[in-house]
Amino acid sequence: MTPEELKQKKNVLLALMSDPMYKPMRIREIAVFLDVPKSRRGELEETLNALVEEGKIRVSGRGKYGKPQRQETAGIFMANPKGFGFVRAEGMDQDVFIGRENTHGALNGDTVRISVEPGQRFRSAEGVVLEIVKHANERIVGYYRRVKNFGLVMPDDQRITQDIYIPAGKEKGAVTGHKVVARVTRFPNHRQEEPEGVVEEIIGHVNDPGTDILSIIKAYDLPDVFPPEVMKEAEQVPDRISADAAEGRKDLRDLLTITIDGEDAKDLDDAVSVRKLENGNTELGVHIADVSAYVPELSALDKEAFRRSTSVYMADRVLPMLPHRLSNGICSLNEGEDRLTLSCLMELDPQGVIADHEICETVIRTRHRMTYTNVQKIIDDDPEICAAFADIVPMVKEMKKTADLLRERRADRGYINFDFPESKAILDPKGRPVEIRACERNSATRLIEDFMLAANETVAQEYCWRQLPFLYRVHDKPDPEKIRQLAVFVNNFGLTMRSRNGEIHPKEIQKLLKNIEGTDAENLISRVTLRSMKRAAYNTECTGHFGLAAQYYTHFTSPIRRYPDLQIHRIIKENLHGDLNEKRAEHYEKILPAVAEQTSRLERRADEAERESLRYKKCEYMEKHVGETFDGVISGVTRAGLYVELPNTVEGMIRVNELRDDYYEFLEDRWELVGEMTGRRYRLGEKIRVRCAAADRLARTVDFVPAGKEE
Repeated sequence: MTPEELKQKKNVLLALMSDPMYKPMRIREIAVFLDVPKSRRGELEETLNALVEEGKIRVSGRGKYGKPQRQETAGIFMANPKGFGFVRAEGMDQDVFIGRENTHGALNGDTVRISVEPGQRFRSAEGVVLEIVKHANERIVGYYRRVKNFGLVMPDDQRITQDIYIPAGKEKGAVTGHKVVARVTRFPNHRQEEPEGVVEEIIGHVNDPGTDILSIIKAYDLPDVFPPEVMKEAEQVPDRISADAAEGRKDLRDLLTITIDGEDAKDLDDAVSVRKLENGNTELGVHIADVSAYVPELSALDKEAFRRSTSVYMADRVLPMLPHRLSNGICSLNEGEDRLTLSCLMELDPQGVIADHEICETVIRTRHRMTYTNVQKIIDDDPEICAAFADIVPMVKEMKKTADLLRERRADRGYINFDFPESKAILDPKGRPVEIRACERNSATRLIEDFMLAANETVAQEYCWRQLPFLYRVHDKPDPEKIRQLAVFVNNFGLTMRSRNGEIHPKEIQKLLKNIEGTDAENLISRVTLRSMKRAAYNTECTGHFGLAAQYYTHFTSPIRRYPDLQIHRIIKENLHGDLNEKRAEHYEKILPAVAEQTSRLERRADEAERESLRYKKCEYMEKHVGETFDGVISGVTRAGLYVELPNTVEGMIRVNELRDDYYEFLEDRWELVGEMTGRRYRLGEKIRVRCAAADRLARTVDFVPAGKEE
């Protein structure tokens, strides 16, 4: 059968099955109806199978053929820069693919009603946008360009593929090169594909210092200015604590206590202490700023903190959850200053088991403001630093032993440690990147992490047992199907993972990561494993934390920059004072679900904005290094090409058409591109030498090509 004959036969069958009077039939019934002789029924079966493969028809369990039954549902449209997209719909096991011709004007983030055709075999379900229920992009940030007597705004968000048409007189004085906020006055639809709007705000010229990050702040709708009523309340907060404020608290001002943070940290919300007890045990103290003492519930400060939910750390600035007067002042555990705190005092036996604990209101005075760098030097016995901080050297050594014990106990129960480097952009006074640097992790950073984890677990366990309304940090078990896929993938490397019906214990993943430590496959398998995990979130139910292999976990240690921590501090203090009566418990039961939902959502927004600001600076940095060669690691493999990450964490793409020595096929289950003729394989985690071919900060892209052998 020629391709033309097959096409004709497909059209005949599709016309038959599209008839409203058609009822699903078996092959034999279709053959009789269409008068197909027995000698040609093989061709009929071949044509039907081709239509099933394409998803245009389906076959029932009884062998009857018919058009797929469409269903209608609603969800969020997630656009791809190439024009197509997916809808994450309620009740669907998988995202629904929406072809470019079926988006009907939907923009990224829109809530849409769609008609869905079930997927066939390995194909995902496909759909058509029927209606845009709610627009998500009333304001769009982008680059303004003057064209004759009108203007166009090219959206910064690459997933919004249409430019915004700005009529003459609606540009508010913007000229080509300005970054602007455009308010959309007419959205695209089935007939009109170009959105129309007016310029509402000029952010600045694209080359002006700070315009780049401010554009991202506007695009993510991040609050960057505190309202007057909030600042008025902040001005009324005292600079120092009064004698009355410390009354009734456990006085720990004589306890040797230090803060350990990065060199540029200004909001110091946790201090630590370690001392030996007479019974041979060790007391670990984690002392957290008592922010709730200065931010009363339902005050303007509290409402604004909830509206922000988290501090956001952009590449060139911090958008704090609380005004600087609090976050860098009275709430910051500054060296030599008396500060109100909530302390978690944990008594550890020689094996590192927390045998007892106390959660209490305290007042402390930090002895030293220590940095990770100097604490690491004390651990490494640097003579100059040890002499400068001789009064705390014994305690720091004891802290290291205590942290090691805590980490060993977490490892014993299956704690999963994905130790991928974070990065930082070093900027000049005008905000231009002069270096992109991977943040170093050492014993000092891990020490603080170990202590904070111990305090968070202890507080969560205490309040879960008390059965009081509370907020927990939860991390659900991975999706069983993703675990099955991961098991198949690692089997290609001769590794096994034990699971039952897709259920897995975190210890199995820990064991997997330990087995690959130091091998060529470590980077590859670690990344694939991480992508199999779910995202942590806040919840009113204590359902456990899979990644930490912890039954109880919360966020207690950062109330200056996280609203959930501030919220549970109030609950803890009311409980300590005996004020958490039935009426107050009902109050918290009523408000906490909304707190969990909003803080989880805004945490994701903050993470995305932070990554976007750093990505911009990385692209700006690489613009000065076009033509240079680098050693990198393949960090992603797709049909479109390879993502390559450099040692400084800059990531760029080698497009598949730049792999010119062969035609490459994408093997999704193995995360590989394989050459058809040469058999050359490009695999996730593999080392590769690349040359930077281009960098575009506006598009947030870095293009690599394979470096020639001579390079």
